[in-house]
Parts: sequence; structure tokens; C-alpha cells
Amino acid sequence: MLLKTSVPKLTSLPTARAASTRASMQSRYNTRVLSAPAYAAKRQQHFMRSLAVITAAAGVATVSQYYLNDGRLLNTAHAEAPSTAEQPDIQFEKPRKRGATKEENRDLVSSQHLQVRRSWENPGVYACGSNAGKVVAPDSDASYIKTPRRIKFFDGKLLRDIKLDSNFGAAIDEQGNLLQWGVDYSKETTQPTVTLKGKNLISLAISKDRIMGLSSSGKVYSLPVSAADQAAGTKPSESSWIPFWSSTSPISYRTITPSDMSYSEKVSTIAGGQEHALLLTSKGRLFSMASATDAFPTRGQLGVPGLSWDNKPTGPYYQPHELTTLRGFKIAKIACGDYHSIVADTDGRVFSFGNNTSGQLGFDYNTESAVVDTPALLPLQKLYAGSSQTPVVTSVAAGGANSYLTVDATKIASRNSDGRHIGRVTADTFACGAGIYGSLGNSRWTHVQGTPTKIPALSSLFEYDETNNTVIPIRLASISAGNKHVAAVMNNVAHTGALNTDGETYWGRDIVFWGGNEHYQLGTGKRNNVNTPTYIQPLDQVAERKVRGKEEHRFQITPRSTVRLADGRKVSMEQRVECGRDCTAIYSGV
Repeated sequence: MLLKTSVPKLTSLPTARAASTRASMQSRYNTRVLSAPAYAAKRQQHFMRSLAVITAAAGVATVSQYYLNDGRLLNTAHAEAPSTAEQPDIQFEKPRKRGATKEENRDLVSSQHLQVRRSWENPGVYACGSNAGKVVAPDSDASYIKTPRRIKFFDGKLLRDIKLDSNFGAAIDEQGNLLQWGVDYSKETTQPTVTLKGKNLISLAISKDRIMGLSSSGKVYSLPVSAADQAAGTKPSESSWIPFWSSTSPISYRTITPSDMSYSEKVSTIAGGQEHALLLTSKGRLFSMASATDAFPTRGQLGVPGLSWDNKPTGPYYQPHELTTLRGFKIAKIACGDYHSIVADTDGRVFSFGNNTSGQLGFDYNTESAVVDTPALLPLQKLYAGSSQTPVVTSVAAGGANSYLTVDATKIASRNSDGRHIGRVTADTFACGAGIYGSLGNSRWTHVQGTPTKIPALSSLFEYDETNNTVIPIRLASISAGNKHVAAVMNNVAHTGALNTDGETYWGRDIVFWGGNEHYQLGTGKRNNVNTPTYIQPLDQVAERKVRGKEEHRFQITPRSTVRLADGRKVSMEQRVECGRDCTAIYSGV
């Protein structure tokens, strides 16, 4: 018997799943269909907001474009120009004035040429500084002359020497006569006046109230500064060119004669301080004397140990005294400060004596020996210790409370020296004494300077000598010291023999000034003291401006040359500088 078994249909489960899936999808579809209106409304809101933002931005851009284009919505378009480099602003030098002659062309080319030529064509005296005594400008009531000004009386004149005090001036004319001016000479006479005539004077020295003149024959004359004293004093008898005939001098003066002079010996150089003077003979002997009327030297400046008014030798108080301590040394150079003396011999050794309160003797100040009345040797070798150089003094100068030395230092062989430099000479300049006014020239304001200090601007200078094809040291041609200020003339190569061509010109020597300037004595036009050598402007500034406009140049002094003057005479002349008491003179000298 067969059994029947019921078997379910295989399609019953899938059919159920499909039905369930269709039901789910239908449900989701119905949900979407039912929410479509709300969704469309939401999308429309987003669209409207975006459209509003875009419209607002477009409006702002349109307004901006309108204002930026000067009221136009659309700007005119142009092709962009190619970029080019900025062109420099080129300025060309203005054409220089050209002279009508070769000489005018040379004046335009060189200020130095113009200065040299003017010094030959217009000799005379320029002065600056204190005019309280009517010395630097006799015809002016100004208290100060700030820059060098010509003294009209001396226009066209050549002088042998000139010395200036703040209250009197003295000069020797071309014929050897003495001229005087200033309030200490005479308050009634303002112009220089000839006083001592016919003595053939060649140089001068002054004290505080007397003038000393040296004649070409070696005679020394001493006379009072004051015209009243000249008229009232003893007048010596003078010989005449007529045999057995003599006359009385119109003024009072003395003749100074050192004792024990040999037949061929004569006084060759004189120098003076406030109360004393030095006399150097042709044999190298040195004498000192009192040179003031109302004071006898008491600060050792005579160089005679123990000499005073009480124990002076019998005879006139102004008689010369030989410095016996210097016998055996042939003295060649002499100089006097206010109250001290400094001398050098032919071998380049230096001796000093007198007041040393500021170290002006070249030694450190000592309260127990502020006065040195015996010539003392200055230890120069200490200035060059460790340098393998041998110093030799070539010149000395003094003024006020200062002393100055120029030195040639020669290189010698040493263990570590360079053989190529053996024998090389270096020229140096030293100063000692009071430096509070800048007169030491070393860029410092030192009250007391005992050991000589080197002046850097005037030391270790060299130049090339084209003639000898070698390098040579630049020395000082001269140095002049006043009571507080100094001037130095460089011995650099000068040229005064230029040919008459457009390119070749004259040039002179450099000159520098430094020190006290309270009275405008430096000639800078300013009143400040200067503690280092400095240049000043050319003397004839009017001519400089006329020819060279606003250009500024330095003053150069004219060296000795043989020239033809306006009167047709041929003379050998040069420009010189003289520093006095609070004033300065630059003059044409023979």
C-alpha cells in the first residue's frame, strides 16, 4: 500500500520575500511622494536667497566701477605700453670762464698762482688780532681785526723785519730805518713814523717797553718805545760824513756792545723776552742782558747763576753778560719766551734756562726748582728711546710760556732694524710749556707740558722730489711764536719759475696757525682757540672771489724769488709771518 507524503511548494518562501520587499519600497515611495511639495518649497527658498546675494554683489561692483571710471560703467581699454628703465638726470658742469690772456687763464686754473702773483704785484703788510693799541689797523677804531687786513701805510713797501706788541709796533723799512706806531709810542700819531734813521738795521727784538735793533755792521741799538721818552732821554752824539763834525741825535738811544769781542767778531743775531735779551756773536758766543727799563730779570732767564739786581757787576744794569757755562759749545740758534731762553749749538744740542712753571724749558715742573738760572742740556735722546734714531735739533723758537724744536732724526743700524731704512731722515717738530690755549699743537688742552711732545701734523712728513727722483722729508722753513699762538711755514717744494704757458702755474709754501685765538690773532675769522695746526683762507679774498667766485682755498705763503716791482726795480723778496702779542702780521720781506 502506497503512502502519500505532502511536499510544500518550493516557490512559497521567495514569493513571500518579494512581496515584503515590494511593500517596503512602496511605503518609501509613498512617503517621498507625500513630502515632495515641502521639499520643493525648501529648495525654492535657497535659490531665492542665493539670487539676492548675487544681485547685491553685482550692484556693488557696478557702483564701484562707475566711480572708478569717472562716471563710466565701461572703461576704455588700451594696449599696455612696454616698460622702460628710468633715465638718469645728467647734470653737466657749467663751462668755466676763460681768460683773455694766458696769465688770466692761469689765475683761473690755480688759486696758488693768483696768490703768488698778487704778492709780487702788491707787496705790503697784512695784520689781524687785537687792535686795542692801534697796531694792526692804525686807522680803525675796531677793537679786533678778525681776518688779515692790509695796513695801508705799508702798501707797496718792502720790510726787513717787523715786531708787534698789543700796544706798539716796530718795523725796519727797505733802507734800514726804524718805524714805530701804536698807542704806547704816541696816542697823537696813528701812522707809522720813522724814529731811528741811518743805522742800516736788519733785525729787531722787543721787550715790554724797549726796542732793540741790530745793524748790518753788528752794532746793537736800544731805545724806548715811547716817543715822549725818546725826546726826554739822553741823546748821544753821532758822527757825520763830514770830517771832524758831529751832531746830537734827535732821539734818545743806547748802543749795546758785548765785552771782549775779537777784531772780526760781531753780534749776528738778537732775541728778546719781556725783560731780557740774548745776543749771539759770529763766533758762537752767547751774551744776555736786561732789556726792560723798569724791571731787572729775576727768573733765571739771563743764564748767569745767582745774578740779581743786588749783586750785578759794576756798570750799567743793561750791560751784556757772557754765558761762560756755554763756552766750548758753538751756539747757532737762539730764542726767547717771555721769561725763559732756549738755544741750540752747531751739533744739534739744546740748552734752556729761566722760568719753568709751565714746563717750557723741556723739563718736568718742580716746585723746588721752578727757576733754572744755569743753562741745562735737554736730553733729546729720551724722545726717541727704542726707535734706533739719532736726533739733531735744527732750529728753536719760543714765545710766551712755550718752546718749540725742529729735529732731524736719522735711522741707525740696530739688531732688528730694516737695512733699507738705515740713514733715512725724519723731520719732527716738538713743543713744550703751557697748552691750555692749544699752543702745543697736539690736539690736547694741557696746562703744563714738561717733556716735549711731538706735533703730529708737522712731523714725519715726506714728499717726492722729482728732480732727484727720491722721497725727502718735509721740514719747517720757519716757525714764529707769539705769547699764546704760533705759525709755521712748511719747507715743501715751491714753484715760482713757471713758464708763460696756460698749464704751468706758480705755487708757494703751506703755512699753518694754531693756539690762542681770543683776539682773532689766528686770522680764521672765528674766535675759538685751535689746538692743532690749521689753514686759513687767502689774504686777498676780494681778488679770490672776483676771479674764482665762491671757491674756497687755503693761504700759501710766497717763498723768496727775484721779481720786478711796479717801479721797475728787480729785488729778491719773500713773504714772512710774525706772531706777536695777541696779533699777527704777514709782510713782504727783503
